Amino acid sequence: MTDTETEDGGEAIVNTPTRSGFVALIGPTNAGKSTLVNRFVGAKVSIVSHKVQTTRAVMRGIAIHKNAQIVFMDTPGIFKPRRKLDRAMVTSAWGGAKDADIILLLIDSERGLRGDAEAILEALKDVPQPKILVLNKIDRVRHEDLFKLAETANEFVKFDRTFMISATTGSGCEDIMDYLAETFPEGPWYYPEDQISDLPMRQLAAEITREKLFLRLHQELPYSSHVETESWEERKDGSVRIEQVIYVERDSQKKIVLGKNGDAIKAISTASRKEMSEILEQPVHLFLFVKVRENWGNDPERFREMGLEFPRD
Repeated sequence: MTDTETEDGGEAIVNTPTRSGFVALIGPTNAGKSTLVNRFVGAKVSIVSHKVQTTRAVMRGIAIHKNAQIVFMDTPGIFKPRRKLDRAMVTSAWGGAKDADIILLLIDSERGLRGDAEAILEALKDVPQPKILVLNKIDRVRHEDLFKLAETANEFVKFDRTFMISATTGSGCEDIMDYLAETFPEGPWYYPEDQISDLPMRQLAAEITREKLFLRLHQELPYSSHVETESWEERKDGSVRIEQVIYVERDSQKKIVLGKNGDAIKAISTASRKEMSEILEQPVHLFLFVKVRENWGNDPERFREMGLEFPRD
């Protein structure tokens, strides 16, 4: 609502029309999509890691800017799939794009169009939604190289707008929010004003632990790991007791997660518990267990737990 002066000098309350819409962030792996979503939302809603392909299913981060509610869909990085999990992740990413009102293609300016970026641009030619191009990590690239990259990408696809940003520092991000808030049509908001994600807290807690797992062991542990929240107990003293299981495929991986004298699992637990306490704003008692589940990457139930559709062919 806004205050507007009337002819007699008084003030009348008028309704400001609300706007809303969905934006799908797509791009190659490790382009900075999760960092950007967290920047837009102003809170941690998607995990960030040095390891590529850490986002596995579509995560929705919800931001309010001016009179608009903008729902950002953080999709898995698009790459050439090899395993069933890879195929499910890529399918999820393109599915998120098809459900969006606007598609935001994020490109790492340092890598340019090498690798999977050019293939994504080719595929975008057949996608009907409005598209904007966002070049990330501009602080690491010369200006003349940025403009050439933007020109080349726009030769592949007709983008409505091109933005140059740094998701880490926030430079240029406000311009994207202004553009989206002005572009979306008038309509009601999809979520309550104070909601920042559509992830259930049990799943968000599992994502937090998975992030700490990758951050701690990104050079040692392969992608054959998965975290599930098995129990969540709100206690009378205002704290919450959470039990989670880290699933790996082999005993050798279990030893990596535990670490020498349990050092690795203790560090992962401490970091996860600290972040969960900050997000939940209550004390957290976290208990982590490591179990071997051979070939979990071919188990349809695990895919459902991650919010992915199990590939049938």
